[in-house]
Amino acid sequence: MKTVSLQEARSDLPRLVDEAANGKAFVIEKDGKPVVKVVPVEEKPVSKSKRRLGFLEGRFPVPDDFDRMFAREIEEMFYGEPK
Repeated sequence: MKTVSLQEARSDLPRLVDEAANGKAFVIEKDGKPVVKVVPVEEKPVSKSKRRLGFLEGRFPVPDDFDRMFAREIEEMFYGEPK
């Protein structure tokens, strides 16, 4: 991997960035010690499948009071024991 000094990186940054974008990563060193590694950003592949809502419907039971479950315990965690 190519190593360049901080001075060289300052003076030639556009060329170095173009090289990194084309897959040629490099390291910038300061006072002879490597401090930064410049690598191209990998774009995430665009998913062609759409998210399907409700695809697990009917696969497991959901209690009728699901939205109120543990309400008392949660309230106690926030406000303490009821008086």
